[in-house]
Amino acid sequence: MPDALRPGVLADAHVQAILDRLHAHADAQQQDPPRTFSDDAKRKRYMQGRYVALDRDKAEFCYLLCRAMGARQVVEAGTSFGVSTLYLAAAVHDNGGGRVIATEYEPSKAREARRNFAEAGVEETIDLREGDLRETLRTIDVAVDFMLVDIWTPMARPALELVAPRLRRGAVVMCDNIIAVADGYRDYRAFIDDPANGFRSMTLPFPGGFEMSLRI
Repeated sequence: MPDALRPGVLADAHVQAILDRLHAHADAQQQDPPRTFSDDAKRKRYMQGRYVALDRDKAEFCYLLCRAMGARQVVEAGTSFGVSTLYLAAAVHDNGGGRVIATEYEPSKAREARRNFAEAGVEETIDLREGDLRETLRTIDVAVDFMLVDIWTPMARPALELVAPRLRRGAVVMCDNIIAVADGYRDYRAFIDDPANGFRSMTLPFPGGFEMSLRI
């Protein structure tokens, strides 16, 4: 069944309706013709308004996986406008409560994400930390059940290195587009493939590749 016709997986119809709207907006942006830019500043301004949301099927997989694991403490590296964060917060809520530590560098995206969280009524579940994740993820005071990495590739390994000491045994880390931007994730993959770091991984056959790593 096409995604547009298939019912969502969330238990909360209100949050699901908001996500359906946000996904539709993100999908519409993806239909825009490719653009080129004369300098990085113009490209950055353009990207500030782009959702670049985690694909619906990947986000739903994360929701279902978190539900199956009973995840209550979650970290997300790369919030953007908060689409994937809403899935994670819904899973934590449905599991009985907890916290999603989310990260976003761009202030304008963080503001929009907070509006989306408030509209969905999940803002109390989300600790959105704004700024450089190399600083914002330094303080985590709980054992983490699940982590989503969907961020500018040079920041993927630093994010995981900071969170790894707090990942409980059996925790899961998902990383998006591990195949599509394989060169960018070379350092990240080197970290998870090093036996000394305590992960076992496989690439799931979602578009672009979705890396699933288990903390052993």
